[in-house]
Amino acid sequence: ERSNLAGVRHILLVLSGKGGVGKSTISTQLALVLRHSGKKVGILDVDLCGPSIPRMFRVQDNNVHQCDSGWVPVFVDQDKSISLMSIGFLLEKPDDAVVWRGPKKNALIKQFVADVAWGDLDFLIVDTPPGTSDEHISTVEALRPYKPLGAILVTTPQAVAVGDVRRELTFCKKTGLRVLGIVENMSGFVCPHCSECTNIFSKGGGEELAKHTGVPFLGCVPLDPQLSQSLEEGRDFIQEFPKSSAFPALVHIAQQISDGTSQWSS
Repeated sequence: ERSNLAGVRHILLVLSGKGGVGKSTISTQLALVLRHSGKKVGILDVDLCGPSIPRMFRVQDNNVHQCDSGWVPVFVDQDKSISLMSIGFLLEKPDDAVVWRGPKKNALIKQFVADVAWGDLDFLIVDTPPGTSDEHISTVEALRPYKPLGAILVTTPQAVAVGDVRRELTFCKKTGLRVLGIVENMSGFVCPHCSECTNIFSKGGGEELAKHTGVPFLGCVPLDPQLSQSLEEGRDFIQEFPKSSAFPALVHIAQQISDGTSQWSS
């Protein structure tokens, strides 16, 4: 029997030991950059208690339909080049809390991996909740037969966040998941008026961690009001704000991932 992931060429996990560092932001923007470079991308949102990605694409009111091979993901654009699956589509009300114990969460993650009809994709990006526990173990175990490419770790520059990401590196080592690289998000604020960069959360923690642990450093993404506005309004940041300070950073990160796929797949 053909698996629903049989047509997916590369699976990437986006991880962090800490909440609020921008995993969903990085996941959505990577998907958009890859889409604009001609790739077909899926996003699997396994952050069951905080499913924010449907809102970031302004598709939170869409419904998931069934087909012969399972759930049909929601397409976020007319070209059907980005597809998305999230528990956000399955809640009766958008403000409903997911008050579930571990086994129920784990069962849904396994169902998401097995029962979503992704079709043919160049990349499937898996956006995870913070931490290193139930949901992460279930996700890695469920995806293991499909040989995921590896994980991208997201941190902010300050020492507290970097310490939590260090634990995520240990998680990857223990579960046999390759670390593709570290992204330092919210790395300085570039003033839209004078272009001066202010390091609100200090600077360089993610790069230092990458150097210290021998993991590739994929780049720094600055705090950008235009990016925040795009996420709030469900707009395509990559298309609408090419002159933004975050644009070249995001394109550079996605380019490294695209370029590294053949090396990592071998």
